[in-house]
Amino acid sequence: MSLTPAGTPHDPRGAERFNEARAAQTVASAQPDLEGGVRAIRETVKVLKPVPGVYRMLDARGEVLYVGKARSLKARVANYTQIAQLSGRLQRMVSQTRSMEIVITNSEAEALLLEAQLIKRFRPPFNVLLRDDKSFPFILLRADHAYPRIQKHRGARRAKGNYYGPFASAGSVNTTLNALQKLFLLRSCTDSFFNNRDRPCLLYQIKRCSAPCVGRIDEPGYDALVRQAKDFLSGKSGAVQADLERQMAEAAANLDFETAAMLRDRLRAATFIQGSQAINAQGLGDADVFALAAKNGQMSVQSFFIRGGQNWGHRALFPRHTADVDEAQVLADVMLQFYEEVPPPPTILVDRELPEAELIEAALSEVAGRKVRLSIPERGDRRKLMEQAQRNAVEALERRLAETGTKARLNRELAEFLELDTPPQRIEVYDNSHIQGTKAVGAMVVAGPEGFEKGQYRKFNIREAQTNDDFAMMREVMTRRFRNFAEGEENPEVKAGGHETTLPDLILIDGGKGQLSSVMRVLEEVGIADDIAVIGIAKGPHHGREGREVFHFPDGREKLLPVNSPLLFHLQNLRDEVHRYVIGAHRAKRSKAITASPLDEIPGIGPARKRALLLHFGTASKVRAAALEDLQRAPGVSATVARKVYDFYHAGG
Repeated sequence: MSLTPAGTPHDPRGAERFNEARAAQTVASAQPDLEGGVRAIRETVKVLKPVPGVYRMLDARGEVLYVGKARSLKARVANYTQIAQLSGRLQRMVSQTRSMEIVITNSEAEALLLEAQLIKRFRPPFNVLLRDDKSFPFILLRADHAYPRIQKHRGARRAKGNYYGPFASAGSVNTTLNALQKLFLLRSCTDSFFNNRDRPCLLYQIKRCSAPCVGRIDEPGYDALVRQAKDFLSGKSGAVQADLERQMAEAAANLDFETAAMLRDRLRAATFIQGSQAINAQGLGDADVFALAAKNGQMSVQSFFIRGGQNWGHRALFPRHTADVDEAQVLADVMLQFYEEVPPPPTILVDRELPEAELIEAALSEVAGRKVRLSIPERGDRRKLMEQAQRNAVEALERRLAETGTKARLNRELAEFLELDTPPQRIEVYDNSHIQGTKAVGAMVVAGPEGFEKGQYRKFNIREAQTNDDFAMMREVMTRRFRNFAEGEENPEVKAGGHETTLPDLILIDGGKGQLSSVMRVLEEVGIADDIAVIGIAKGPHHGREGREVFHFPDGREKLLPVNSPLLFHLQNLRDEVHRYVIGAHRAKRSKAITASPLDEIPGIGPARKRALLLHFGTASKVRAAALEDLQRAPGVSATVARKVYDFYHAGG
């Protein structure tokens, strides 16, 4: 079975593990309807059994509203029909529910894991969500080479080797890697670079590599360095330092001062790594620490990562959709979603009692393949560590509230500047990039009340407007973005859960009157011109020097903002983000075109056969001109492939 890094199945629909069914009852209306929602849930309850599993509430378009787990599906889902006992949040959810999907699991712990996985996958609006777009980096000590490489790693852990982490940020892992290279002199180069060296590289000269590529160290000697690195990263740093001190003393006694100096530098690197730990976690082994702070309706979860008694960084997490949810439940939900990406350590310290703590322990133990224990520290060093995490959680939340207040103020000023009734909750910014009309790409970036929503960004490969016409390109982009709307109603065939089903409150165009009129024409054709505010931002008469951008309105008005206006900086930041994104997409398209070959157009010709043809004939034009007999004589090209290539270029006979 294909598993995620945390050990859970990639596809929750796997027939070998789950049994999924969809309720047939559907209410047609998309408007909130409490009675209709209860009716749909009751129809589902009729076919449920008292078994463990996970349920999904779906709206009229099939989008997931809520994911929940249950020891007894029949009893748990039936609770949603008791409207008087539900909170206001759950009543709103029921009023939008039109159908349900059910997944039966083998145990409640399995249901808990699947619930977290589905929440991460569907991001339902009525679940607590851990919003963290960045994956956690690890240090990887590979085991697929006689001279293992040490490197930074993100993503799926498919490579064979030892993974150490997570680290809180790329900066912390880079700093640690630099020190580890000085300490253990392990190579960091790729295998191809390693295999083609005939003399040591610069890293050997600056004493950050032992140069195994050219035999400056033999395999047993390198293995000894690898063992030391594993011991150090596993928490046995004291033994490694003691061994280095002993070797340094022996070298000095033998008057080998050069070796002694090198060992001294390695010892300093070890001291640097330990000295950079701002948290005293000696004796804790492998553990994570979680503390929650709440204020003004928002929550912050501070996480510390302790591995081998060393602090590998901390990160503040800010869950969403926490209104009317108990703080302990929020912390439990955040932890379960967190460990969908990160393997849980043996010990997890929390600052409060969690609901169903034993069930959470059982679920995380299943993920880790060993015992995982939740603990609330009461005294000693662990209690001091928890207090430090709590202080960090409070400070992070206060910073977040201050930033949110600033963004809210800017949104209010933006609404006033644009003469909107309410501050925009979703802003879409558009631009395109091309070189004389070639390799044209359009882009959309999205900003919400809390900043950029990078998961909603979209690129458009311009297909029709291939001439050097910015206006035509903008019309094509807007047509493709809003073609699923007609007379203000969403197309029910659009894929649920995407930006295609959501209208923005504000569209910001990088351009002047021409681009703005192109956009308005498309919105009028679709029938949503009155539903969206549109503004164009263009360079002024001095080409934007001193921040004198001109803002164009659909009715022909133009406005300026003061040079030092925070709102101007905010709008420039939105414009610069779409610039960055579209230029990156355009460069990627150009790079791909540079490496393209006419042979790529032939169906069934992969990289190996293309390489064989080019090596034999020299150029694609000679392949095209070759006779069938010549193609058949090319090494690695079968008679079938030769016929396919010949027929592609000689379709007329």
